[in-house]
Amino acid sequence: MTMLQRLKRLEIQTLATMMAVTAAIWGFLHLSSEVGEKETLPIDTRLLLMLRNPANPSDPIGSRSFEESMRDLTALGGVTFLTIMVVIAFSALMFYRKRRQAWVFLGVVALAETSADLLKMVFDRARPTLVPHGSYVYSYSFPSGHSTMSAAVFLTLAGILASLEPKRRAKAFIFTVAVLLVIAIGFSRVYLGVHWPTDVLGGWTLGAAWAMVARLALIAWKAPEPTPEPGP
Repeated sequence: MTMLQRLKRLEIQTLATMMAVTAAIWGFLHLSSEVGEKETLPIDTRLLLMLRNPANPSDPIGSRSFEESMRDLTALGGVTFLTIMVVIAFSALMFYRKRRQAWVFLGVVALAETSADLLKMVFDRARPTLVPHGSYVYSYSFPSGHSTMSAAVFLTLAGILASLEPKRRAKAFIFTVAVLLVIAIGFSRVYLGVHWPTDVLGGWTLGAAWAMVARLALIAWKAPEPTPEPGP
C-alpha cells in the first residue's frame, strides 16, 4: 500500500469516526433534553415496571438465582472491577510496548469518568423510587455511571485489541463480546431498579462517544506524514 493510499484510508476512517462521535453526542444531548423536561418519565416507568411482578413491584421477575446473577453482572460495571480491569489492561499494553494505545486508553477512561460525574451533578436526576433498589447507590441517576464506564472501557479496549488482530473473525468476536457485556450491565441496572432505562441509554451514548474519541486519537497519532514530492 502506497503512502497516498494509506492517507486516503486514514481520511475515510477519520471522517467515519467523526460522524459517529457527532451522532453519539447529538443522541446524548437530545436524550438529556427530553430527560430534563421529564418527557421520558412515562416510558421509563412502563419499562421499569415490566421487569417487576405486577402483583408485587418489589419482586423482580425471574428466580432468586437470576436476580443474584444480575447483581454479579452489575458488579462488572462497578468501580472496583473496572479499576482492576483498567490497571491490568494498561499494564499489559505497556508490557507489550503498545504505549500509544495504553495512554490513550487510560486518558479516555479518566475523561469518561470525569464527564459522567459532572453530568450527574448537572442533571441532578433522582433515582427511581417505584421499586426497592437491588443494589447500593450513592449518586444521582443520569447518566448511568455503570453504563458510561462499561461502554468506555470495554468498547475502547475492544477497539485497541481489534486493531492489533489481523483476522476479521477475531475482530468481530472481540467487539461482540464487548457489546454484549455493555448491554448486560446496562440491563442489570434497570432490572435492579437503581436506574431509569433512559439513564442507561444516556450512559451508553456517552461511553460510546468516548470510545470513538479514543479511536480518533489513535488514528491521528499514527497518521503518516506525507512525503514531499521532489521538485522539478
